Amino acid sequence: MAQQVKGVVALAKKKPVTLETIIVPDPGPGEAVVKVQACGVCHTDLHYREGAINDDFPFLLGHEAAGIVESVGPGVSNVRAGDFVVLNWRAVCGNCRSCLRGRPWYCFSTFNATQKMTLLDGRPLSPALGIGAFAEKTLVAAGQCTPVDKAARPEAAGLLGCGVMAGFGAATYTGGVSRGDTIAVFGCGGVGDAAIAAAKLAGARTIIAVDLDTRKLKWAKEFGATHVVNAAKVDPVEAIRKLTGGHGADLCIEAVGHPAVLEQAFFARDLAGTVVQVGVPNPHMRMPDLPMIEFFGRGGALKSSWYGDCLPSRDFPMLIDLYLQGRFDLDRFVSETIALDEIESAFHKMEQGKVLRSVVTIDKPGKGAKTKAATARVTTAARAATAKVKG
Repeated sequence: MAQQVKGVVALAKKKPVTLETIIVPDPGPGEAVVKVQACGVCHTDLHYREGAINDDFPFLLGHEAAGIVESVGPGVSNVRAGDFVVLNWRAVCGNCRSCLRGRPWYCFSTFNATQKMTLLDGRPLSPALGIGAFAEKTLVAAGQCTPVDKAARPEAAGLLGCGVMAGFGAATYTGGVSRGDTIAVFGCGGVGDAAIAAAKLAGARTIIAVDLDTRKLKWAKEFGATHVVNAAKVDPVEAIRKLTGGHGADLCIEAVGHPAVLEQAFFARDLAGTVVQVGVPNPHMRMPDLPMIEFFGRGGALKSSWYGDCLPSRDFPMLIDLYLQGRFDLDRFVSETIALDEIESAFHKMEQGKVLRSVVTIDKPGKGAKTKAATARVTTAARAATAKVKG
């Protein structure tokens, strides 16, 4: 039987989001209903509200989520009711030309649930990135559910669903950062800081964080940056060269999504170095005007990164294991926890650079006091210890 639940909807372009009653159908073939426990507030959700993705309003927002599988439809074998899962927005098909060549992280035919969730008046909802997790429950394709260790905090685990995985993968998979490398990360929000954390984990010897905001540069140091560059005060290209013996970085990550920043990243790399763009531009932006001789003469590579070129079934469980071992600090990304009816306020804080991630906890009372994540590490350590005793 279809269920009525609460969800956060963008009804019209550039209008404040509202808390609505939505209809979630029973799962059909290949689908699953997930009881959402936590969901991060990402810039992509704001892009949907602003109409910067497309005009398929109304949108059911939210996509960086973790929760419990409530029920599954016919033919589902990868998850079952009761599984703790992180939701992903690139459920691989296994049959496209990329998957058949052994490159499922590039899958050209990812899929979502077939049925539509709706408003009470019957209007179909467009779920953000095929997920729509600013809701008490959501309907997704079963392939969008990745089971992970239940010892992980949902508030932290859900962030793997988008920003953290994108940044980690941009450095690890797209950029191929390795021990002894030098790396510069342009933009130190959640995505950029995840790239910094990945570089530290890989053993990069020099990790340079670049941003305009001193608060974000402080956060970047906490994630492992060895040096910081305030691009509002100095030329970041020259600063990076000085910090790398006059050469430039082996790898530059553009985590802003702006042509001017991409141009800086291009010139801040060493000869034969790599530039990875993981920041999402708006549809009207153009590539920077670079002389072709510079592109040819410098060698190396200029790459875009799709979701960090990740494979959720491989990477989500691995990163949760590293988190529970204390080697990848997902808790540090959680600036605050909020209720479903506080998302509009969270958008404003995100635009002002006051938070890395506000995370909606579905069982949190509305308009309640915000809970800082300072004590989260204790909770995680306790859960991990309990899991070891049980297992």
